[in-house]
Amino acid sequence: MKRIILACLTSALMVLGPVPFALPANAAGGAPATSAHILVKFRDAGAAVGGLHRYSLSQGSDVGGTGATLVSVPAGSESRIIDALSRDPAVEYAEADQPVGAATSDQYFPRQYALQNDGQSFTNTAGDITVPAGTPDADVDAVEAWNTTTGSGIKVAVLDSGVASDNPDIAPKVVARANFSSSATKAGDPVAEDYYGHGTHVAGNVAATVNNTIGVAGVCPGCTILAGKVLDDNGVGSSSALANGINWAVSNGAKVINMSLGVRASRTLETAVNNAWNKGVVLVAAAGNGGNQTKIYPGAYANVIAVGATDNNDLKASFSTYGASWVDVAAPGVNVYSTFPNHPFVLATQNNRSQGYDVGNGSSMSSAIVAGAAALAWSSHSGATNASVRADIESTADKVAGTGTYWAYGRVNAGSAVK
Repeated sequence: MKRIILACLTSALMVLGPVPFALPANAAGGAPATSAHILVKFRDAGAAVGGLHRYSLSQGSDVGGTGATLVSVPAGSESRIIDALSRDPAVEYAEADQPVGAATSDQYFPRQYALQNDGQSFTNTAGDITVPAGTPDADVDAVEAWNTTTGSGIKVAVLDSGVASDNPDIAPKVVARANFSSSATKAGDPVAEDYYGHGTHVAGNVAATVNNTIGVAGVCPGCTILAGKVLDDNGVGSSSALANGINWAVSNGAKVINMSLGVRASRTLETAVNNAWNKGVVLVAAAGNGGNQTKIYPGAYANVIAVGATDNNDLKASFSTYGASWVDVAAPGVNVYSTFPNHPFVLATQNNRSQGYDVGNGSSMSSAIVAGAAALAWSSHSGATNASVRADIESTADKVAGTGTYWAYGRVNAGSAVK
């Protein structure tokens, strides 16, 4: 996988100086040549316009108060033109308009192979898991997608065990909370506080803040979260709680609902799912971790995107439930790094996970990643509908091993979905 270009500036033309090079005939008139860009700065800015006009070229746009100008030149001619301009005494400098490589300031971003896999190994926070170097490009190209959108303005409902209020990477992204579980809100806690840990990890995968120097980044870092607590403090819930959560999410403006959980078939739950779909919401759910083809719900409902799990080598996770007849897509779900509560939580005891940040395993993580990708697709396409967003997610998925057998469409590619 190539590192992405975060910014690619485009503008008008400019080339300078006494005629040390010749442009293609169609550069000054007729059909336009394919353009590339360079940056040029004159020693005397006032002399630029006249000099350019002598060669039938136009003044380009200023670049950020630097005195440099963005210049459109025929593609493939950049080096030759830069060399010529650099010899012109009227020019202070000429240089390439460099691509900016993918980089975030987030502390654990290098461990997030699900977002950008450079084939590097890492050890988790607890020090008990080492993820070996994987296959480059076994990620969902989330960083590439950010060149188009980060999902600003899109609400994603995380119907789970709540979202921790004390992890600064995800808590500020929560714009509404509701508790449908059997666990009462404790005195002094916000509604939908997370004492199990699962919901916080899922929410971080969706929308953890990017470039804030701490922790991790979510697939859709511009998104906000609706935290619906449908699982209690021990990770147990009911179909009625989930149905109530779906209805609440729709009423509060969710564009995407993520359900990293599973229950047996329920007509009430199916009705809630269909109601949400008919009101224009994309629904995403985990396919399960049974390592077999047994359907779980809500993932198996027709109006839900069911998500299986892959690993850092782009292969089906050994635990992932599968079956191309009902599992739609896949996404990374093995040793996925994300947020956890900064207070005691059940999964820390059960799975030796650290407070703050650590890895999680399961199609739960995969589902959250797909929900984030769906939110990005919502944000990038004018006039998008839930049907078009689902089509974007499924039709642009990478046809990795297992496609057509384990899942219908492939491993999700957010970078392609936003295009």
